[in-house]
Amino acid sequence: MKVLLVGGGGREHALARKLLDSSLLTGLWVAPGNAGIARIAECLPVAAEDVAGQLALAKEKEVDLVVVGPEAPLTLGLADACAEAGIRCFGPSAAAARLEGSKSFTREVAEAAGVPGAEWACFTDSAEAMAYVRAKGAPIVIKADGLAAGKGVVVAATLEEAEAAVTDMLDGGIHGAAGASILVEECLAGEEVSFFALCDGSHALPLVGAQDHKRVGDGDTGPNTGGMGAYSPAPAFTEALQAEAMERIVRPTLAEMARRGAPFRGVLFAGLMLTAQGPKLIEYNVRFGDPECQVLMTRLRSDLLAALIAACDGELKDFGLRWSPDPAMVVVVAARGYPGAYAKNTAIRGLDEAGAVPGVVVYHAGTSAGPGGEILATGGRVLGVTATAPTLRAARDAAYAAVDALDWPEGFCRRDIGWRALGAG
Repeated sequence: MKVLLVGGGGREHALARKLLDSSLLTGLWVAPGNAGIARIAECLPVAAEDVAGQLALAKEKEVDLVVVGPEAPLTLGLADACAEAGIRCFGPSAAAARLEGSKSFTREVAEAAGVPGAEWACFTDSAEAMAYVRAKGAPIVIKADGLAAGKGVVVAATLEEAEAAVTDMLDGGIHGAAGASILVEECLAGEEVSFFALCDGSHALPLVGAQDHKRVGDGDTGPNTGGMGAYSPAPAFTEALQAEAMERIVRPTLAEMARRGAPFRGVLFAGLMLTAQGPKLIEYNVRFGDPECQVLMTRLRSDLLAALIAACDGELKDFGLRWSPDPAMVVVVAARGYPGAYAKNTAIRGLDEAGAVPGVVVYHAGTSAGPGGEILATGGRVLGVTATAPTLRAARDAAYAAVDALDWPEGFCRRDIGWRALGAG
C-alpha cells in the first residue's frame, strides 16, 4: 500500500517512523517533511495547506491512502478533495473538522450531545466580553474561536490578565481572523489529560492517555505553547476514567456529528479536565497531538497502517490495539524566544550522540538540511527527544541525558516534564 503523509513536524516524523513498520506499506512519501523525516522517507516540497498540490501529488504517486497530520489541511477540505477523487484519506471532512476549527461549534455540539464541559459564552464585541468577564470573575479562560497554532488560549489568574487577553484578541487582532470571535469559559479545576480515539464515523476505538505541558516555563509558568513535552501513560487517567470519557464524551459526540450529517472519521483528540465531578471536555482537536503523538507512536505495538485503513473503511468495531506497558516521555527542545520571536537557521550538533542514548529516538519538528548537510533549526519547536523505559522516571532520565548530549546553544527546554506523575524529585 502506497501512502502520502501530509505535514512536516514532530508528529509526522513519529507517524512516518511507525508507518514504516507496517508489512502493508509498499511506498511512503511525506510532504513537505523535514530534515529528520528525509532520513527515512522521500520528502516532497508541497506545503501541507496546499490542498490542490497535495491532491495532485496523491494522484501522481497513485497512492492508496493519504494520512493528514496537521489540522489546517483538514479544515481546508483536503479529505473532501480526496474523497471526490476516490482516494482514501485518514482525516475528517471539513464539516467534521470544525470540531477543531471553531471552538464555539464544539461547544454547541457538546451541549447538544449532553457532553459535560465548562460554562461558556462567545463574543465579538470587547465591551460585552469585558462585562461578562467582570461578572464572572477570575480565574477565567479566554480563547480565540479559530485556529491559532495552540497559542490562542489564555488562562487568566486575575481580571487584569483576562481583560488584557480580551483586548489583545478582539481589539488588537493578535490572532487575526482566528480571534475575531472569542470564547470566555469557566476555569475548570483538576488535572488535564489528552485522550485520543480512532473513529470511523460510527465507532470509536480508544487509544491511551497522555499528559502535555503547555506552558513554556518550568512549574507551568509563562505563556501557552504548542506543547513543551508529554508522557504516557498518565497515572491520573485510570481505566475507569477512560471508560467514562468514552461513554459520556467521545461516543455522544460521534452520534451528534452523525446526526448533523458530518460523521467523524479520523482521530478525535479530546482535551479533558479530570474534575471532582468526573472528566469534562475542554476542547477537541481533529488530529494526533504534537508532542503527544511522539509518545503514543513509541508505545504502540500494533500495525498503525492497518488501524488507519480500518478507520477509513468503517471497520473499527472489532479492531483492537496493543500497547507497550513501558512509559514514554518526550521533551521538546525549542528555539530560544519561542513562543515569541526566535532566531532561525542555527546549526544543531550532537544529534547522533543524543540518539545513541539507550531507549531514545530524536524526532525532528522544525528542521531543514543546510547546504553542507548540517541540520538547521527553522521552527519554534525544533526537536522532540523521546525516551521509553520500564519506569517513567527512567524514561525521563534517558530523555534528559539525550537533551544534554545535544550541542545547540540557541535551544532550550523545560526541565520538569513529568512533574505531575513524578513530583519535583
